[in-house]
Amino acid sequence: MTRATRQLLKRDTFGAIYLCTSTNDQCIERNIGEAPWWSRPLARWLMRREARALGRLHDVSGFTRLRSMNRNTLVREFVDGEPMYVAKPQHREYYVSALAQLRALHRRGIVHNDLAKEPNWLETPDGSAAIVDFQLASVFRVRTARFRRMAHEDLRHFLKHKRTYRPASLTHRERRILATRSPANRLWMATVKPVYLFVTRRIFHWSDREGAADRGKQ
Repeated sequence: MTRATRQLLKRDTFGAIYLCTSTNDQCIERNIGEAPWWSRPLARWLMRREARALGRLHDVSGFTRLRSMNRNTLVREFVDGEPMYVAKPQHREYYVSALAQLRALHRRGIVHNDLAKEPNWLETPDGSAAIVDFQLASVFRVRTARFRRMAHEDLRHFLKHKRTYRPASLTHRERRILATRSPANRLWMATVKPVYLFVTRRIFHWSDREGAADRGKQ
């Protein structure tokens, strides 16, 4: 690759994300070396989670591919697309492809764990869906009961988005899934989520659309 230009897309407690562009090529660089010293161990742990998930998906069509990683940086393929909250996809093909992406993810033993955030769903130029940002992803060697519970929550988050933008196309089964929260989800909502929201919004200044304005293409 020839010398690339680097455009800052996002900077937060866990470092910086750059769009790197050279002749006929673009990629995304996550740089945790630019994170504050006190958050760097957690940033490095999150980066390793992302690398592990992307490594498991390296030969699955439709997912960004990991190019390289060292102690402070992770480089992956660029994905062209608009975040869901901008694109507001309402056509059937988007949701068919999104569900196919989710099933492919789960077949590889991966749960995303962060699909409630609309910026993590992109609409690509051909109208299909792409899933990004695997920092919170979990990788399982065996499809345990815990895996199935977490995969179910991935599905529920996807269906919530479908209910927002294409509600008339929800099937009876999908409506039942949305109406039925797992015991683990109810426990999370009652105990862990208030703490999570305090930490992410008050300390790290995140939101459910964290980074939405500058993550339109990645």
